[in-house]
Amino acid sequence: MRLRSLPLAAASATALLAAGALPAGASGRPAAPASAQEGSVSAADLLAKVKSCSQISNGTYKTDDETSATIPVCGKNGAVFWKADMDIDCDGQRTTNCNEDRDPWYQDDTAFHQSDGKPLKAETLPYVVVPSSSGIWDYSSAGIKGGGVVAVLYGDKVEYAVVGDTGPTKIIGEASYATAEALGIDPDPETGGTDSGVTYILFKNSKVSPIESHSAAVSLGDQLAKQFLADN
Repeated sequence: MRLRSLPLAAASATALLAAGALPAGASGRPAAPASAQEGSVSAADLLAKVKSCSQISNGTYKTDDETSATIPVCGKNGAVFWKADMDIDCDGQRTTNCNEDRDPWYQDDTAFHQSDGKPLKAETLPYVVVPSSSGIWDYSSAGIKGGGVVAVLYGDKVEYAVVGDTGPTKIIGEASYATAEALGIDPDPETGGTDSGVTYILFKNSKVSPIESHSAAVSLGDQLAKQFLADN
């Protein structure tokens, strides 16, 4: 988990603009697909159910260390959600793109672990970071647990992830390298991410087993998304 300051956010915007001038794949990563939808439920259908917020948090969160606190956690039948930015979490097992050399904020552990006891792999596993429990909001008392399913929406894209790590008590809006990459967001842990436009829908009392199985997250996520549409 990292705290991205406003100067870094500006650098991110500059990097994104510069990347836009490069040919597809010039960054060394495959070009993201124009559209990506995991499961059978569209982003539009999910977004239609989260247009209004019934706030369940006792206060609001910042998206970065130096921004104002404006983001509430909202409640729906069977889920909680928030709309925020996306900072990139590269914590967990060391991989080619997630390590001390690539990420100034790198930590070699995650709050929740694989079935073999090892930390998660941010580069290959889509996961979301939740704020650590505080007076603002306690994720566990809301039915959110490690390995729980999250539908992450960006534009017309749907990516299913798991709750994989916890972050600062006052900041919200962060997901793993793999989550960002799947959604077409620059996953660079230092300069990547996006400043807005990401919706996180966390399904209550859900748990993917094993937590490191992305296919299991997609399968369960699709079921829960259909139920979410039916119940809201």
